[in-house]
Amino acid sequence: MERFDAVVIGAGAAGLFCASVAGQLGVKVLLLDHSERIAEKIRISGGGRCNFTNRDLDPRAPHKHFLGENPNFCRSALSRYTATDFIDLVRRHGIAFHEKHKGQLFGDRSSEDFIRMLIAECDAGGVTRWQPCRVAAVRHGAEGYELDTDRGPVRAPRVVIATGGLSIPKIGATDFGYRIARQFGVRIIEPRPALVPLTFEGEDWAPYSGLAGLSLPVRIATGAKKAAMAFDEDLLFTHRGLSGPAVLQISSYWQPGTPIRIDLAPGAQLPSALQQAKGRSRKLLANELAAWVPARLADAWVQRDPAWQRPVNEAADKALASLAEALANWELVPSGSEGYRKAEVTAGGVDTRELSSQTLESRQPGLYFIGEVVDVTGWLGGYNFQWAWSSGWACGQALAAARG
Repeated sequence: MERFDAVVIGAGAAGLFCASVAGQLGVKVLLLDHSERIAEKIRISGGGRCNFTNRDLDPRAPHKHFLGENPNFCRSALSRYTATDFIDLVRRHGIAFHEKHKGQLFGDRSSEDFIRMLIAECDAGGVTRWQPCRVAAVRHGAEGYELDTDRGPVRAPRVVIATGGLSIPKIGATDFGYRIARQFGVRIIEPRPALVPLTFEGEDWAPYSGLAGLSLPVRIATGAKKAAMAFDEDLLFTHRGLSGPAVLQISSYWQPGTPIRIDLAPGAQLPSALQQAKGRSRKLLANELAAWVPARLADAWVQRDPAWQRPVNEAADKALASLAEALANWELVPSGSEGYRKAEVTAGGVDTRELSSQTLESRQPGLYFIGEVVDVTGWLGGYNFQWAWSSGWACGQALAAARG
């Protein structure tokens, strides 16, 4: 039976980084993953360039960019290993990057640069890596943890679960982490898809299905007014519903059966603008509307009401006012989402009340949970990767301290 100081299960962003940190601090680490191709989420992220962190992250106020039963849980890890720390590591490895939008940092070349960096960091720490290698069982006894793996039994006093959530099963996502948590009595917040496109019933969506592929900047919101969450981002129409950064962001806060509200022309003073157009133009109302929203959307939108299907100078003031209001406050109730198949992350997961915010160790001694498997979910734009780096770093430090 092979023995290690710690076994890290899951060779994604959090697992790779945790193993490398612990290894470089003298911990004898085994890192294993059931997939032959590791770090697939890194590989496909950011259009293949990896949106690896976000400069705007304020570790003193994690509730601004993270959600969960206790968004402030992640403050400790995010404060001790910051976006600047990871940026310094990226620079040391000579990886070129750029800021794209709202603090989002992307590699200039390929996500593979970051995967090679993490593997190099693991190699520098002498980390033993087994892929593909499935874990059939995990047991705890007087001598610590014993794992049954495809490469034989393994024993270690500490085990780290970094297996992620349920999102994008085609790249290997499983419920392994949740099963291990439940096995050892660690509570779970019910998982759900997050950062995911929203869908609508066929008949309800029929007037808009022809807009598939159309994108425009919007303001989107959900929730009661006092507790409403809103984003200013781009919206994308699809054949089945809505996507794009605006919808992915709001999906993490949307509750089934409740509406979302969209301002399709944010910043435009439509009531006065349409009144001015009435006094100077004989164009169709749809043609005038195309000055503020894409022409395809304007054409589809006026079909909703016969009063809007006429020249602007012939439209009643009441019709112009109702058109402006409808565009600024489009309220609709999604029937659901595209689910884990297209969700970028999984919300929910291991209850943070079960974990130490300093070490990520659970109430089950020697059992740690990091990354997406934990009930910490970031906004779109590099926040979830930073949680992976920060939680992995905090756990790696803890493994070294526990080894003594």
